[in-house]
Amino acid sequence: MAPRGRVPGARMVLWGLLVAVVSACAQHEPAAGAGKAASAANTAPPGAAPPGRTPRGGAPPAAAPGDPGAGPRTALSGDGVHIEYHVYGHGEPAVMLVHGWACNEDYWREQIEPLASRYTVITLNLAGHGASGRNRTDWSVANYAQDVAAVARVIPNPQLVLVGHSMGADVALAATPLIGARVIGVIAVDALRSVGEAPLAARDIERRIAPFSADFIGQTRSLVTDSLFEKGADPVLAQKVAYDMSRVSPAVAVPSMRSLLSMDLTTLLPAIRAPVFAINSDLAPTDAARIRKALPDFHLDVLDHTGHFLMLEAPARFNPLLLADIAALAQGTPH
Repeated sequence: MAPRGRVPGARMVLWGLLVAVVSACAQHEPAAGAGKAASAANTAPPGAAPPGRTPRGGAPPAAAPGDPGAGPRTALSGDGVHIEYHVYGHGEPAVMLVHGWACNEDYWREQIEPLASRYTVITLNLAGHGASGRNRTDWSVANYAQDVAAVARVIPNPQLVLVGHSMGADVALAATPLIGARVIGVIAVDALRSVGEAPLAARDIERRIAPFSADFIGQTRSLVTDSLFEKGADPVLAQKVAYDMSRVSPAVAVPSMRSLLSMDLTTLLPAIRAPVFAINSDLAPTDAARIRKALPDFHLDVLDHTGHFLMLEAPARFNPLLLADIAALAQGTPH
């Protein structure tokens, strides 16, 4: 699908930065901002439901006898950081929702109730996000993958589907070999556009990171409101996300961004044995044919007239696609 021309070339570079599309945009100069941020330790955006609380639309399904309920619960990651997570509903497979760069579990609030009516649903806060621990110095995708694997180890369900938004998709892919055969599929949300592209050089990575180090709040808020939502999107939601994102600690966000931009998916993808699907917005094109050269089972849905946070912007259209993907993975049937 061709882009609709709403993201200027310079802005596209930083938007791509967040969703690992940077290779396709390397010919442009970086703009002044990027990011997705939220932290329960730093106040949630005005009007948003606090992370881990009752999802919008009603209470989560009741817990079974002896079940501690939704949570919060904690797991211990490989480096000793406590990872907060919540569990909703009952059913197979378990669906783990992994948030994106500098976001938190509350970004999945519109998906919890529809999914929990059929499946066990797990939301988690990666280290440094939400109420998870911050006693870490290596803010890398590899360590975030360990966070996901730590939660997976305490989930009893025999089968797992990992769903990751933006950087969360890279984290989910990196976690898949750590978890092993229990992972029956990975669903990326507005991500993976750079699969099959050459990785960025270290010099280019540092040039793209520099604006965030200089003025994280200003650059991030500008990028979100100008480029991560389509024209005509809900301005209240855009402002909430911009506020949310800009409040993340740069000490966590900047090195996480560096790690994301440094990822070479060609070294990771051969270890992925499970099918990989994606539900992407049409803010930028996704070359499914190129991606299938590395991921033969790749299936793509494009949700038109949405931005980077499509699961929040259009849940009535997004959720049926997500449910269909999970059902296909659970049944082992071709999409």
